[in-house]
Amino acid sequence: MSLNSVVESVTARIIERSKVSRRRYLALMERNRAKGVSRPRLACGNLAHAIAASASDKPELMRPTSTNLGIVTTYNDMLSAHQPYGRYPNQIKLFAREVGATAQVAGGAPAMCDGVTQGQEGMELSLFSRDVIAMSTAVGLSHGMFEGVALLGICDKIVPGLLMGALRFGHLPTILIPAGPMPSGLPNKEKQRIRQLYVQGKVGQDRLMEAENASYHSAGTCTFYGTANTNQMMVEIMGLMMPDSAFINPNTPLRQAMTRSSIHRLAEISLNGEDVRPLAQCVDEKAIVNAAVGLLATGGSTNHTIHLPAIARAAGIIIDWEDLSRLSAAVPLMTRVYPSGSEDVNAFNHVGGMPTVIAELSRAGLLHTDIMTVSRGGFADYACRASLQDDEVVYTHAKPSLDRDILREVSAPFKADGGIKLMKGNVGRGIYKSSAISEEHLTVEAPARVFHDQHDVATAFQNGELEQDVVVVVRFQGPEANGMPELHKLTPTLGVLQDRGYKVALLTDGRMSGASGKVPAAIHVGPEAQVGGPIAKVRDGDMIRVCAVTGQIEVLVDAAEWDARDVVPPPPPALGTGRELFALMRSVHDPAEAGASAMLAQMDRVIETVGDDLH
Repeated sequence: MSLNSVVESVTARIIERSKVSRRRYLALMERNRAKGVSRPRLACGNLAHAIAASASDKPELMRPTSTNLGIVTTYNDMLSAHQPYGRYPNQIKLFAREVGATAQVAGGAPAMCDGVTQGQEGMELSLFSRDVIAMSTAVGLSHGMFEGVALLGICDKIVPGLLMGALRFGHLPTILIPAGPMPSGLPNKEKQRIRQLYVQGKVGQDRLMEAENASYHSAGTCTFYGTANTNQMMVEIMGLMMPDSAFINPNTPLRQAMTRSSIHRLAEISLNGEDVRPLAQCVDEKAIVNAAVGLLATGGSTNHTIHLPAIARAAGIIIDWEDLSRLSAAVPLMTRVYPSGSEDVNAFNHVGGMPTVIAELSRAGLLHTDIMTVSRGGFADYACRASLQDDEVVYTHAKPSLDRDILREVSAPFKADGGIKLMKGNVGRGIYKSSAISEEHLTVEAPARVFHDQHDVATAFQNGELEQDVVVVVRFQGPEANGMPELHKLTPTLGVLQDRGYKVALLTDGRMSGASGKVPAAIHVGPEAQVGGPIAKVRDGDMIRVCAVTGQIEVLVDAAEWDARDVVPPPPPALGTGRELFALMRSVHDPAEAGASAMLAQMDRVIETVGDDLH
């Protein structure tokens, strides 16, 4: 089928907007390839340092035409999703030797868990960690020892950070290698029910702890369709991992075989391989649009309305929320995976998973099928299901969904649109995710209750102060204020109020988690309060309209009065838990719509200064 006209027009819009920045990016990547640091160009002393501990691999590493793969790992054994990566480097080295290549760990990057830091002071470092991961990736690759890159990462800010760093070494072929979701435990809806009972004081901490342990119970990614699993969907639909590798459980024969297959393929597409495929050529405007379409069709995390612009910018591509909103109107919601449904990603994968989604979207003309991917057969390979046969990964064409309550075809979706809406009004611009919102809650008009700290919301709830229709406004939560923490801890509290029959919505310049669901939320509102955005004018009792149907976030006061109002001054910066170390990053952050990255903001200023004169 021919390409959908909206997908085509949005892609053209992005290409035109990115013409200069993309040209400069590709020129810089060509400079990296032709003149940048690389193993054949290292002096003897440089190379000797890099191979001193390489034992039997030394002879190969000294050959300039050999292939050495750099591993950037975000392993730690505190994150269930990343714990399996502890064994990967040794496995990868063995798999590389099978095809005459070598592999070295180029470096490690931090991997924090938003589940651990949710509602805690450490969450204010979460978004900053993405820039740290990108810079850590760059540090590892700066040694110039590698002809290809294996990225080991799964969760929240980690995959975007790895890609942002790797894209600045885009002359190198790159593959992301996942570790997979944990087996299903306590159903996510039951977990949410227990959380709401706990908020109401109807169950104690022992019962809550029992439920949490039954939900998060083993190695692997959390099984709800939050940011971590949206990352995996996104990388697969961009063609940057082996087909159908996103959602295979850890510690299974197929998972290990897929890792082996990934390394064999990485050697083939490496700089000295037979089928060179640089990352800079794989991540183009069409691949970014594919990622956006996948986000919308699967009801993925709103965090990617920040991450996708940041990843794109690292490749010289500029996208905005208008692009996402236009695509959302054309891309139907095909899945119901928690929090927008009752089943988890394991069930989604069982009934067809990514191969079925990609096959359906491709047939409907909603994806660019002509992008360069890491797979030999191109994008068509991603519409195929992987299985194990005689210890080798084999592929068969994707089949229709086995359960239409979880995954549907494009012609009969759960919703006609992808559920990401650009919201505008006198309070600013923001994002709204409607895929998990019931129709009766798409429009909320209620008085405001204003807070500057998420914990004060819980206190007000416990004191009975929120027993009414209410738009909860939580401000000074943007990137420049405090690093833009997720406010997912508000979800059970606001969910209880909604269940009691009140009209409830959240309005914030902060973020919500990819696990947030049924409560209407206008998030990422900018300009943020910290820089004097209009959200800093809102007062308790103001009537506010949050309408996903019209895309409206409006404080319903007289325009003259609104214009005359002063903004409230920011609270003092919070200290402790290392937050003071990131003051510099807070001071130079870009807005959320541009990706909320201090690193990219400064990078773009430097590139603009140099312009096209790389010499």
